[in-house]
Amino acid sequence: MDVRTFWLAGRPATGDTELTVTNPHDGRAVGRHSVPTEAQVEEAVAAAHAVAREAAALPVHVRAEALAHVSRRIAERADEIAQLITAENGKPILWARGEAARAVATFRFAAEEARRWSGGVQRLDTEPAATGRLAYVSRVPYGPVLAITPFNFPLNLVAHKVAPAIAVGAPVVVKPAPATPLSALLLGELLAETDLPPGMFSVLPIENERASGLVQDPRLPVVSFTGSAPVGYAIADQVPRKHVTLELGGNAAAVVLADADLDWAAQRIALYSNYQAGQSCIAVQRVIVEQPVYDAFVERLLPAVSGLVTGDPADEKTQVGPLVSEAAADRVEQWVQEAVAAGARVLAGGTREGAAIAPTVLTDVPSDAKVASEEVFGPVMIVQRAASIDEAYAMVNDSQYGLQAGVFTRSLDAAFRANRELEVGGVIIGDVPSYRADQMPYGGVKDSGIGREGLHSAMEDLTYEKVMVLTGLTL
Repeated sequence: MDVRTFWLAGRPATGDTELTVTNPHDGRAVGRHSVPTEAQVEEAVAAAHAVAREAAALPVHVRAEALAHVSRRIAERADEIAQLITAENGKPILWARGEAARAVATFRFAAEEARRWSGGVQRLDTEPAATGRLAYVSRVPYGPVLAITPFNFPLNLVAHKVAPAIAVGAPVVVKPAPATPLSALLLGELLAETDLPPGMFSVLPIENERASGLVQDPRLPVVSFTGSAPVGYAIADQVPRKHVTLELGGNAAAVVLADADLDWAAQRIALYSNYQAGQSCIAVQRVIVEQPVYDAFVERLLPAVSGLVTGDPADEKTQVGPLVSEAAADRVEQWVQEAVAAGARVLAGGTREGAAIAPTVLTDVPSDAKVASEEVFGPVMIVQRAASIDEAYAMVNDSQYGLQAGVFTRSLDAAFRANRELEVGGVIIGDVPSYRADQMPYGGVKDSGIGREGLHSAMEDLTYEKVMVLTGLTL
């Protein structure tokens, strides 16, 4: 089996050790990669620091064309990339193809935003003392970015950190998830085909235990992390003077109001509680149904869940594959069993085979059970009754998380009320909370994080405003 190189300051490199990546479905080895030494990690950081001024001064057309090139190359190699995502992540090929397509769009959006990225002017002569003065306001990158990425979207969530960094002229050092580094390494290969200067990017597949040194290194003034809340806040606590952005977890709620299209709601909730095997921050976890339609909704939901195709993620028909590891599946199984022991009833699923959990529906779940209060990150949903819209929206907010929520309703009043009242970063009307367009602002409140992704929003997050005042002008 060939050993993949990592990317050190824009060039391929090998270290003195190797690691094997395995398929969660059947345990077979799907790739080996070289692991950077401490000296090579230091070289990557030093290169990012050294190129920072040059990177910030790169002409817009250089940045934009590099991003457009990566977008085109992902499109050309989309099937290969999808197969790689499925192999290392266990994600059904159906969803892996969707992720590759989204990465094409993410880099394309970044190229477009880079070309639009420009300063603005502000007249200051609104007061007599400022006669003849004009402000030019631009945005400047804080500096090199440390991007720590998760396993569940091993390509597109790397893209959401790399693309905006390049768009604003910030070097980026990527530390991919140890379980799924191969997609990030392939992305490094495509970046190496561009005219970006050496040092503009590195992809370092190191163990999680070695990440602390990168987090604390002052030459990486920005840390962009996607992952769990405990790890994210531990990072923020380590470096209180750095600019830290956190895209953390959630236990996303889908509200089904009495006027909803129940057939549509049941089909969407069934699928998007279980897509990616539930390993998405915005997978449906809590389903809150208004009392008058509760029974009718559940009658539709259970057949929709049982009709999902589970099994081999390489099969074109599979909708629900394994979790990323047996350890992850074992944890989910334990949480389900704890809820049942506390009084919950299993309406569907609840069983485990290796790394796979059968799509699971629970009801009568105590509010303090982990499957209700924490992020399951598995194919498990709980169904709850709400006496009214007031109670439904209060139940959504009764959570430490606040990433996105979905509200199935035909009422504009209910929709705008949800937008006013729900304590989340995004409200999806007429669909599941799992909807995300890659160009839109995306992020949460409470324990769901700090900052926003979505290309323009992320570009703003990686930069600060700088004002130049021109004096003595005739305006």
